[in-house]
Amino acid sequence: MRDHSNLQHPCGSCAFHDQSIWQPVSGDALTMLNRRFERVPLTSGQILFEHGEDNAGIYCVSKGMIGLRSYLGDGRSTLLRLAYPGEIIGFRSFMAAQPHHTEAQALVPSRVCMVPRHSIRQIMDRSPEVIFRLADRCIKEIDRSHAHIVATANHSNTDRLAGLLQRLMQIHGQDCDEGRQMRLPLTRIDLADLLGIRPETLSRVLARLTSEGRFHISGRTVLIRNPGSAAAR
Repeated sequence: MRDHSNLQHPCGSCAFHDQSIWQPVSGDALTMLNRRFERVPLTSGQILFEHGEDNAGIYCVSKGMIGLRSYLGDGRSTLLRLAYPGEIIGFRSFMAAQPHHTEAQALVPSRVCMVPRHSIRQIMDRSPEVIFRLADRCIKEIDRSHAHIVATANHSNTDRLAGLLQRLMQIHGQDCDEGRQMRLPLTRIDLADLLGIRPETLSRVLARLTSEGRFHISGRTVLIRNPGSAAAR
C-alpha cells in the first residue's frame, strides 16, 4: 500500500484552502492532483482562455482579478463579471463539455491554479466530494446572477456604482494622506458593462458621485476622502 502520510496538499498553504473544491482530495487522488496541479502567472491584459476555445480544465484565481467577457455576433464584447481570489472559472464549460462561452482576461497582474480536464474526472472518481463542491459553486453562480438582477431592479445606478467602487477599493486601494485611493483596473466601458448601463449614463453617475462628495474621480484615479480631511469639509 502506498504511503500518503507525508504528501502535502497543493492548496495547503493557500488562504482559500478551506473553500477550494480540491480541499477534500486525499490518497491516490491527492498524488494525481499534485502531479497535474499547475500555477499559472498572468500579466495584466493576458488572455487565459478565449471565447469558443475548448475547455482545458478548471482554474482557481489565487491572485489578482480576472474579467469574464462575452462576445456578441457583431464582434462587440461586454464584460459580464469579475473573478477575485478564491473564485473558480472554467467550470461551466467543463460541466457542460462545451467550448468556453466567455473570454477570461487578467485585468491586473494575476495568478490562477489550474487542473487539466483529463485529470479532473479521474480525481472525481477517487474523491466524489469534489463533485458536490463543484455543484455548490454552480449554485452560487446562479445565485450571483439572481442577486445582480434584483440589485438592478431595486437600487439606483448611483448606489450600484458606489457599491462597485467600494468593492474595488477594498481590493486595489491604498491608504494615502487624504483617505484611500486607487487606479481603476477597469475602463469606463467595462464599468458600464458590469452595471448594465450605457457609457453616457455612467459619465452622469460618476459626476453625481463626485458632486455629492462620496468619491473624488479624476480619469482612472478614484479617491475616498477621510471624513476629517480638509478637502472633505
